[in-house]
Amino acid sequence: MNNIYATKVPAKGETFNDLLSHKHVKIERIVSSDEIPDIEYIQEHDEWVLLLKGRTTLEVQGDLHELKEGDYFFIPAKQPHKVLKAESGTIWLAVHILRRE
Repeated sequence: MNNIYATKVPAKGETFNDLLSHKHVKIERIVSSDEIPDIEYIQEHDEWVLLLKGRTTLEVQGDLHELKEGDYFFIPAKQPHKVLKAESGTIWLAVHILRRE
């Protein structure tokens, strides 16, 4: 049996684990440390994230969003976004809605 919370916290940055890839959907677990690199993401697909544990600050097109446990957020394709800060051990569930070929 797998458990979403059974994971190690990285010393720096974030870890990304694919939980499911099926047709046009990919579900992954993201675990954040409190040392987040300054990386801006611009993805070709939509993404929906749910914060399962911890707190974080997400910047989307220059707007700041404070997320806590239970909060979720939709990021449309090609929208610049980045994690500015996170509590050590923050766990996300990310659902990537991939484009159909």
